[in-house]
Amino acid sequence: MDEVDRIVAAWSRERPDLAVEPLQIVSRVRRLARHIERLRRNAFAAAGLEPWEFDVLSALRRHGAPYEMSPTALVEETMVTSGTMTNRIDRLAGRGFVERRTDATDRRVVRVAMTTRGRKHVDAAIETLLAAEQLVLDRLPQAERQGLEDSLRKLGEGFTSP
Repeated sequence: MDEVDRIVAAWSRERPDLAVEPLQIVSRVRRLARHIERLRRNAFAAAGLEPWEFDVLSALRRHGAPYEMSPTALVEETMVTSGTMTNRIDRLAGRGFVERRTDATDRRVVRVAMTTRGRKHVDAAIETLLAAEQLVLDRLPQAERQGLEDSLRKLGEGFTSP
């Protein structure tokens, strides 16, 4: 019996008129999300990054060589406002992780390019993160992982990103 079982039992006792079964799953997902968020923060910190820094740098890294994007594309990829992205680019540039470049075909367009320093940090972060997440997933047999992946995908259908 875990903490969620105790919470569900207490609600069932106090409010037997309620169908409390959703708590069995949703409360566990929420608690697990908190643990995973802590794990992610630790992985990023080990690589010298804040979570938001990882978000921007990983968007650039996944985009592929030459690891540059427009600020607008970064806004869409990371789901933050343009003002927030401007601040983030400024701060990343200050740390030497990115630099602003003028577009080769249109000098009015600015591109955000990841530096070698930024790439080293994001690569270290993703390696640490994947190793830590693998340890969590190793608690489940592969067949159960696939079933969980499929179930989570179905649960996520219909939600839109913020």
